[in-house]
Amino acid sequence: MKKKQFNYLPYLLISPTLFFVTMFTVWPTFLSIYQSLFKQRLNIAKYRTPSFIGLDNYFELLKDSDFINVLKNTMIYVLGTVPITIAAAFILAVLLNNKFKGSGLFRLAIFYPSILPMVSAATIWMFFFTPDYGLFNSTISFLGYTGPQNWTVNPNLALISVMIVAFWKNAGYFMIFYLAGIQNIPGTVYEAAKIDGAGPIKTMIAITIPLLRRSTLFITTIAFIGAFQAVDHIFVLTSGGPSDRSTVLLFYLWQQRFENLNVGKAATITVILIIILLFFTISNFLLSEKKEGSDD
Repeated sequence: MKKKQFNYLPYLLISPTLFFVTMFTVWPTFLSIYQSLFKQRLNIAKYRTPSFIGLDNYFELLKDSDFINVLKNTMIYVLGTVPITIAAAFILAVLLNNKFKGSGLFRLAIFYPSILPMVSAATIWMFFFTPDYGLFNSTISFLGYTGPQNWTVNPNLALISVMIVAFWKNAGYFMIFYLAGIQNIPGTVYEAAKIDGAGPIKTMIAITIPLLRRSTLFITTIAFIGAFQAVDHIFVLTSGGPSDRSTVLLFYLWQQRFENLNVGKAATITVILIIILLFFTISNFLLSEKKEGSDD
């Protein structure tokens, strides 16, 4: 019997991707786990050489009031942007899926912010948030409110300002995925629903939303991960202030690593961030699969 020849081609094809994933994802992850077990401060001579402390970095971080406040800010940012942005993207996709005069122009206008770098988007919004002549203050002054608000410096408005920019930039991006998903739904399904007397709302709830479950899973995952990666527009708009009221997890990580030069603490924050993202991604996938299995 002739021995079957081993096929190396599939492994050769995936080797470039495997190399880059290993170099830029797997290796940095294990390096962060390793560094989180040591105390190292590059700006303090005493702690410049790494010293093994086990899990002390994790215990100290969980007792740190600044870190707890950063986690709260991050949760507010994520929960305040992801659900609203996804809901807006879905509604926009449903509306713009209908062909009407100028629909292409509306699609372009809504999608356009997503192609801008986040720094550029934040710079544009700086003019909206300007205290004296910004669009927001001009509008509320027109409505009868006196006294312009300095949105990016006000402790109660700084985080909201950052969230507004994220919503404006990401809604059009997520809309494209929903729009593509809606256009892949067979028209016969909607025709059958129309014959059965289903209205637009019932059709959307009973047909569109369930058939877009896979799209929603993908969009939710990338939206959640993207929200935890928020850092660019925070640099431009608030720099984490005032009094760290707009500091989120990744920005705090940058501060610890590159401003405070605290390698051990930064690595610990990295590991915690990875755990949060892994937990959400896996649980989101499992819940979606379980729900789909129960429907079948």
